[in-house]
Amino acid sequence: MEFNLDLNTTWFILIGLLLTGYAILDGFDLGIGTLHLLVKDDLERRIMLNSIGPVWDGNEVWLVTGGGALFAAFPEVYATVFSGFYNAFILLLFMLIFRAVAIEFRSKKPMRWWRQTWDFAFSIASFLIAFLMGVALGNIISGIPIGPDKEFTGTFLQMLNPYTILIGITTIALFMMHGAIYGVLKTEGELQNRLKGWVNNTIIFFVICYVTATMSTLIYFPHMADHFKEFPLLFILALINMLAIANIPREIHFGREMRAFFSSAAAIACLLALFAVGIFPNLVLSNPNPEMSLNIYNSASSTRTLTVMLIIAGIGVPFVLAYTISIYWIFRGKVKLNNMSY
Repeated sequence: MEFNLDLNTTWFILIGLLLTGYAILDGFDLGIGTLHLLVKDDLERRIMLNSIGPVWDGNEVWLVTGGGALFAAFPEVYATVFSGFYNAFILLLFMLIFRAVAIEFRSKKPMRWWRQTWDFAFSIASFLIAFLMGVALGNIISGIPIGPDKEFTGTFLQMLNPYTILIGITTIALFMMHGAIYGVLKTEGELQNRLKGWVNNTIIFFVICYVTATMSTLIYFPHMADHFKEFPLLFILALINMLAIANIPREIHFGREMRAFFSSAAAIACLLALFAVGIFPNLVLSNPNPEMSLNIYNSASSTRTLTVMLIIAGIGVPFVLAYTISIYWIFRGKVKLNNMSY
């Protein structure tokens, strides 16, 4: 791998950072949603909802920003992915809408059937969003059929195979772990104690999925390890990832929930870094015709466009970061329900 920190590589890293921010922040939202139905008491379900209530919509800003950055820097990738994965993206969009509507509508009426309906919608939407994101990552690793015109030539069902489904389930497990830790951070009393037990169970679930997915990747898609063989120092990412996951039960045991959350966030960041190193410099791998792959050079905007957009990103991204930090600072601490709560 020849690594040059040119404009194309800089944009590759920037988009990776934006999507990593989304995975860390909206990841615990999706995890809370996936675990939501396991809580039976209405009051506790409200606490779970209000743990993400002030931040869930702001977290999605990172997804919008990442998508906008992809459009600006690598328009051909944006066009190929969004047109080829049209059905998958429409399904994802509907799930995002249903999740938002469920959060807002759930507590508007006191009837049990009303609240259970929206609870179900919230949980299923969160589950499917996490699953579809994992399936998308799995397809980028395994490759998709791309024609000479850089158009996706497959079907939606072709994107669902044992490997991509495994990556989808692994993503669900990761977000469940992340969400359970965030739940421990934001709750107290009996619900917090129950969530602490869920943390250990979700860690076991994730580790089993992660080990299985890693072995499958190395066996069936060995190209993901090429850069690590060329630069053995990159293995430190895998080491940090394992240490971060192993540190979570320790921090939970000693009541240091914030440290446990940061360890979980570090694990997500390292996983996406491993993924990015594995696919670099490709953005969309073509299978079975690798020569038709879309990479950071043959699918990029002009140098002038990349330069101008980098300046704009340098101005805009700090505002997004400042907004995120301020919101989390304002709504720090344990969840307290009031007449303004969901």
